Amino acid sequence: MSYFPDSPEQPLHAFAFSHLRDGHARLRQKPLVIWLTGISAAGKSTIADALDRTLQAQGRFTSIIDGDSVRGGLCRDLGFTDSDRDENIRRVAEVARLMVEAGLIVIVALISPSSASRHCARSIIGNEYFVEVHVDAPLETAEQRDPKGLYKQARAGLIPHFTGIDSNYDVPVFPEVHVNTQALTVEQSVDAIVDWLARHDDHT
Repeated sequence: MSYFPDSPEQPLHAFAFSHLRDGHARLRQKPLVIWLTGISAAGKSTIADALDRTLQAQGRFTSIIDGDSVRGGLCRDLGFTDSDRDENIRRVAEVARLMVEAGLIVIVALISPSSASRHCARSIIGNEYFVEVHVDAPLETAEQRDPKGLYKQARAGLIPHFTGIDSNYDVPVFPEVHVNTQALTVEQSVDAIVDWLARHDDHT
């Protein structure tokens, strides 16, 4: 007897595992997804790395999901059309949700350009576990940084559908945290996020 569907049309029924949602008590922390969104070279990965080290120093259990990493593995079959970007974000959100169920604080560093896709990620993960952080930098500043030379290639027409050049970025309207990396250092940006977490930390 098989527990798997014989066809894609046959519905799957999630098993009610007893361990789900026990991570909060086991790790003595409130599991969260801290979703860093912003254009390329805004500083998402740099802040994610520094935030991860800060939280671990506080005794928190964390994990990072970075856009470049998932593009090389989980989402390597996807391109950069709007529909592929949405699917990329959906997959990341599903993985982050599983990590939350294990009790982890998950730091996601992903451009996630559309407000609709970010809303979808929030709905998958759960509003009470989702912290949207807008890592904000003017396009001119991001182009000046351009550590990977991507803006230069996009301006030359070598990279189509590049966010901020020929593909839109929907600026978050009501993020939980907003950090302007043109004005703030990495440390100050991390402090702003950690301060928000401290004010909303209801773990027992």
